Amino acid sequence: MTASNYSLKVNRDLLDPNFESYRLSLDAIPTYNIELDAAVEEVKLKDTQYTLEHMRAFGMYNYLHLDPWYEDSVYFVDCKGRVLNLTVTLDTALGKPREVYRVTVESSQCEDRLCASLSLTSATWAALSDGSGRLYLLRTGKRGDSSHMKWEPLFNEDLGEPFTILHSVSHVQAGVHSMEVLLLRVQKDPEETKGSGYSVSLEWITITLHRGQEKKYEVKKRRVLRGKSVPHYAALEPKGKGLMLASEKPFVFTHVDGRPVEQPEPEPMEVEKTDPIYFWQQTTEDITLCVRMPEGITKEGVQFRLTADNVTIGVQGFPPLLEGQLFASVDPEASAWIIKDHKSLEVTLQKRGEGPMWPELVMGDKRGEYVMSDEQAALIHERLTHLTSEDLNGNPDRDKPPCNSQELEDCDGFPEDSFSLTHFDEQSLKPTQVVNLGSHQYLFTVDANPSEMPCLCLRHDVDALVWQPRPDQPGNMWEHIATFNALGYVQASKRDKKFATCAPNFSYASLCECLRRAFIYRQPSPVETVLFNRKQGRQVGQVAKQQVASLDSDKPILGFRATNERLYILTSSNLFVLKVNNN
Repeated sequence: MTASNYSLKVNRDLLDPNFESYRLSLDAIPTYNIELDAAVEEVKLKDTQYTLEHMRAFGMYNYLHLDPWYEDSVYFVDCKGRVLNLTVTLDTALGKPREVYRVTVESSQCEDRLCASLSLTSATWAALSDGSGRLYLLRTGKRGDSSHMKWEPLFNEDLGEPFTILHSVSHVQAGVHSMEVLLLRVQKDPEETKGSGYSVSLEWITITLHRGQEKKYEVKKRRVLRGKSVPHYAALEPKGKGLMLASEKPFVFTHVDGRPVEQPEPEPMEVEKTDPIYFWQQTTEDITLCVRMPEGITKEGVQFRLTADNVTIGVQGFPPLLEGQLFASVDPEASAWIIKDHKSLEVTLQKRGEGPMWPELVMGDKRGEYVMSDEQAALIHERLTHLTSEDLNGNPDRDKPPCNSQELEDCDGFPEDSFSLTHFDEQSLKPTQVVNLGSHQYLFTVDANPSEMPCLCLRHDVDALVWQPRPDQPGNMWEHIATFNALGYVQASKRDKKFATCAPNFSYASLCECLRRAFIYRQPSPVETVLFNRKQGRQVGQVAKQQVASLDSDKPILGFRATNERLYILTSSNLFVLKVNNN
C-alpha cells in the first residue's frame, strides 16, 4: 500500500478577504493570582541535552494541562510530586489547587530525569509520567468540580529511558478496555554520525485490562517509530487504529514488541513517460497556462468555462482536457484566453488574492509541468511544437523526441525532508496519506472536541487555519474548521513567543512570551458605533480587538492554556487566571 499525497482543502467561506487589522483595545482583562504553596519545578536541560530537538521536546514543554472533558479545569505537577487541580466556577472565589495524586519523590534521583508529564486520556482516566521512565495509568473517576476522589493507580511500570507523554486515548473493544499511550524520547544514536548524535523515538504502547482480573492492566503491544526531528503534532486515533504526525523529517516504524520491522527496499519510482498536457507559470498576481490543442483549432472549437474556483478546458464534442477545482480563487472577469500558433491555448488567470504562490494549479491534477522562471517562458511554445498532434488521439510515439526524464519534475513526490503531515495505519504500520506542508508553519495544537483528535493550527499565507483530523473520512481526512485572520502574520513578529493557543470555541487566540506578557486576538465582532473606512470609502461593521495582559511576575511562563472564558498562565510560583470572555 503506498501513501497517497493529499492537499489540504481550504474552506473559502471561512476566509475574510476584507479583514484589515486588529485594533488595540485598552480594556483591562480581570486577572486573578493564586500563589502556589510549593514551586513547580522547571527541569533545566543538562549539558548533554544540547540539541535543538532536546530544546523543542523538553525545554518548551507546557507544564499546564487543560481538561477537555470538564470546563475550566487545569492540572499541573509540583516539586513535591503532587498532581494538583484547579477548577474555576467563580473567579472572585478561587480556591487553592487541590491534590488528586502524588508520585513518590525517589524518581527525582534519576540522572537524566525530564519534567513530569500528564495526559488526560478520557473523562475517567489519565496517564502520568514521573519524568524518570515510569508510566502510571490512573483511574480518576468523573473529575468535575464536585468530585473530590483521589486518583487510583491501576498500572505502574518502568518503561526504560525517561520520556514525556504526547497523547493518550482510551477505548473498549469486544468488552476489553484498552489504553493507547504515545511517548517521546530523544536518544543517543550511534548511527547518527553526521548530525547531532541523537535521534527522536516515539513509542506507541497499548495497555489492556488482563482478562479475569478486574484491576490488572498489562502492556499488550509496543511499537517504536524513529525520525530525526521532534514532531510538532502527534496524536492517536480515538480507537487506536492509527496515528497522525506533523514533522519536519519523516518517521518510520522500526520495532514492534522488540522485533525489528522489515524495511521495504525503496522501489525504483516508475516515472511514466507521459508528456505534460499543459505548462504553467505564475507571479504573485496572475497565472499563465498553456494547454496543447489539436493542430488547426479555431475559437469556435474551444470549450472554456471559468468560475472563481473551477476551470474546464477542452475541445467541443470531446471530454475536457483539464477540469477541476483551482488551488485558490481567481477573478473570472479579469481572466482571458487566446489561441497561439493554431495549436495551443494560452490562458491568463488573475488571482483573487495577491501574494501567495500556488503549489498546484488544479487540485490533484499531476499532468502539467510548472515552469519556474520567466526565462523558461519562451521554451513553452517551443516544446509545444513537439508535443502537439493532428488530432486528439494521434499516434503518440511518432516523431516524438526522446523524453529527457531530468527535465520532468516528479510532480507526485516531494523532498523527503520537507515538513509533512502523515497518517499511519496501525495494521500495516505504513503511511496511508501524506500532506506536504511546505511553507505552512505549524502554530499550535488545541482540543476543540474531546471525542475527536486534537486540532492543529497552521499558517496559510497571513492567516492561521485550524484543521480537524477526520481519520474515518479518507477522502477528507483534515477539515478546515476555523480561521484566525492575519494571526500567521502577527505571530511571526513576536520574537519572544513561547506558547500559542486558542479557545476551544475559536472565539479568541492567544500568544505568550517567555516572561510576563500575553496577547489576545479576538474574532471580529459587531461594533456599537458606526466606523467609516476613508481609504475604502465604506462603513466598517465589525472590528477584531487585540488586548495585551502583563502579569505581575518576573518568573518565566511554564504553562499556558485557554478555555472559552479564561486564560490560565503558570509560572514556578503562581497560577494566573485571566477572565477573557463573559458567558
